[in-house]
Amino acid sequence: MNLENSSQFPWLTLVTLLPLLGALLLTAVPRVHEGLLKGLALGWSLIVFVVSLPIYFKFDPSNAGYQLTELHEWIPAIGVQYALGVDGISLWLVMLSTFLTPIILLGSWTSIETRVKEFLICFLLLETAMLGALVSLDLFLFYIFWELMLIPMYLLIGVWGGTNRIAATIKFFLMTAVGSLLMLVAMFYIYQRRDGAPSFLLQDYLTLSLTLTEQLYLFGAFALAFAIKVPMVPFHTWLPRAHTEAPTAGSVVLAGVLLKMGTYGFVRFAMPLFPDATLVATPYIAGLATVGIVYGALLALAQSDVKKLVAYSSVSHLGFVMLGLAAMSTQGVTGAMLQMLNHGISTGALFLLVGCIYERRHTRQIADFGGITQVMPWFAVMFLIVTMSSIGLPGTNGFVGEFLVLSGTFLADGPWDLRWYVAVAATGVILGAFYMLWMFQRVMFGPLKNEKNKKLTDLNLREWVVLTPLIVLIFVMGIKPQFIIDRMEPSIEAFRKVATTSRLPADDAEGRARIAEIRQRKTNAAEAK
Repeated sequence: MNLENSSQFPWLTLVTLLPLLGALLLTAVPRVHEGLLKGLALGWSLIVFVVSLPIYFKFDPSNAGYQLTELHEWIPAIGVQYALGVDGISLWLVMLSTFLTPIILLGSWTSIETRVKEFLICFLLLETAMLGALVSLDLFLFYIFWELMLIPMYLLIGVWGGTNRIAATIKFFLMTAVGSLLMLVAMFYIYQRRDGAPSFLLQDYLTLSLTLTEQLYLFGAFALAFAIKVPMVPFHTWLPRAHTEAPTAGSVVLAGVLLKMGTYGFVRFAMPLFPDATLVATPYIAGLATVGIVYGALLALAQSDVKKLVAYSSVSHLGFVMLGLAAMSTQGVTGAMLQMLNHGISTGALFLLVGCIYERRHTRQIADFGGITQVMPWFAVMFLIVTMSSIGLPGTNGFVGEFLVLSGTFLADGPWDLRWYVAVAATGVILGAFYMLWMFQRVMFGPLKNEKNKKLTDLNLREWVVLTPLIVLIFVMGIKPQFIIDRMEPSIEAFRKVATTSRLPADDAEGRARIAEIRQRKTNAAEAK
């Protein structure tokens, strides 16, 4: 597909740069006017969400290609272009980002008490970086936004985090930066391997022919950067500490959007760019995903800190996303994309709920609670709904994504037999129900022994406004997921076609033989039956 300016109005540029403009406007407001600063930031983020709605309404569900595209020369000497566009894969992540930002800012209204101006500026800068990474169709431009995300998130944890925030920030920064630098090296390698005019446009590399050895090394570099961000086991160690030390707003945006950048990176870049390496790596990706599902669930089961429990649940839930992507079936990939959205809504809501009780009690230890349903009945109802969503109760959003991932992986007709991975991964569903319900039971039920808990107040108006849209989405996405799937499927089919089409050069006899041997597994299995 040839990219061109397909939109009469630059909607994607407007949505991407509006938060940056808002951050610049906040710099002109004196820091002593904290209420005004918060109101301006919240109002501006709501404007960004409203401006993003035309992207949804203008999107053609029947079109598998990029839409609302913008293409302008930027650095012609090296072929860098300002190229933006959305398809059915990135559309919903853009909407999720603009939807969650005002909710997060309103949710942190009373929890951020120091350097409020700087916090709000960081958050709006982070929104621009996230949106830019999601709509970039130029590798160089994507990398700029990818790295830009690191700076405000580093500050959000390092400045407004908990007692051990410095150690958590350094680990988060170093692991992410190392992966990103390896990805940059891989980008420059394919840049110099490509013939023709200089270009960093993604579409110009989707036909690049590389040997299997080259693909494996390059896929490894891209995959490492994205696996750290997901995070996949064993690259997950930064996440629980970062979540625990981050303020509530940082935890919500981390779980809601930033972790999806890793899974999105696999779909948008790593798998389509290196399809033969993806085929070879499929059992390893599925294996690490399955280990992450079970290992994350077991670690969550052992936690005494509610926030750390939710953090480890993210490792488990995102393992389902990677398992669905590894299956490379329509059903599996669709389930993976749905699960990305579901996790952003459900886990974001869980962190907001944990933030509610932390603001009241300044503790997240499960042992410090018990029986609070008696004094916070509406909070308990909200918590129960989000808990049921997290464990995948039918009728909630979590069920649809997990069901499609497991069924799509089990029925995948690729050369690799992934049914045993599904059998093991299914235990993660059981463990997920166990650790979430056990946590809920210990926090909400039983005698109200702690005197401090007797003074707790139920949800206030601001908290109702913050949580209600998420609760509504949990049921809407669970009961009527087709309105999301319809806009995804054409782009998912286009992704599968590119990511499963071999592009080995004719002279790579060894690579061709290895790929042929892998593909022969399917024929051999059919004959054995």
